[in-house]
Amino acid sequence: MAVAGGTVEVVSSWLDAEPSEARELARCLSDGERLRAGRFAFERDRRRFVVGRARLRYLLASRLGVRPDAVELDYGPRGKPRLSRRFADTGLHFNVSHFDNLAVYAFSTGREIGIDVEAVRDLRDADEIAARFFSCRENRAYLALAPHDRPQGFFNCWTRKEAFIKALGDGLHYPLDRFDVSLAPGEPAKILRIGDAPGDDCGWCLANLSPDAGLVAAIAVQEEPGAGMPAVRLGLAAFRD
Repeated sequence: MAVAGGTVEVVSSWLDAEPSEARELARCLSDGERLRAGRFAFERDRRRFVVGRARLRYLLASRLGVRPDAVELDYGPRGKPRLSRRFADTGLHFNVSHFDNLAVYAFSTGREIGIDVEAVRDLRDADEIAARFFSCRENRAYLALAPHDRPQGFFNCWTRKEAFIKALGDGLHYPLDRFDVSLAPGEPAKILRIGDAPGDDCGWCLANLSPDAGLVAAIAVQEEPGAGMPAVRLGLAAFRD
């Protein structure tokens, strides 16, 4: 297994590809994945789905020692992708996030993991979104930021919360006000509270990274007792044309 127990591996991939490359990559997809690809209304989106899913299969295959078309995927009750029972004894966990034409893939062994990526940008309704979806503590911290720091703070918070609920596999079914994360620019990524449990005792840890200029990503991973956040190994150049 290529992913060590104490390491989280993150690989980024640009999804725009020539039609011939996309057709070649599509050969390793399952019938279900080809059906999903066919539902996209626009060719660009269809091609990006094919490329993103095929490259996930290649990345998983290299860690499992099988062919990409032999990778079997399953889905949790809320739709989180995972390896099928055939590969359960490998302990390999993964998660994927997309923004525009970039995909980021996170891998860990023996720990649930979630990842999210966004571009830091001005949103006209950012304050309203923060008031609605951030916890009270997070919203106070966000509003306390200087105006020029708010876009970074907003997306720090958004990606950290999204990464955590993706790691849980509950999506937006998990109450977003039930936990707090840090968000101020320059402040370490951290879960500050889950329910009544303080962040130091919650069993989860966060890390942030920038996979490319103007982008921010967050990783949430289960914490081994006394181990803290595992090292993060980032492959930025993977698959770049």
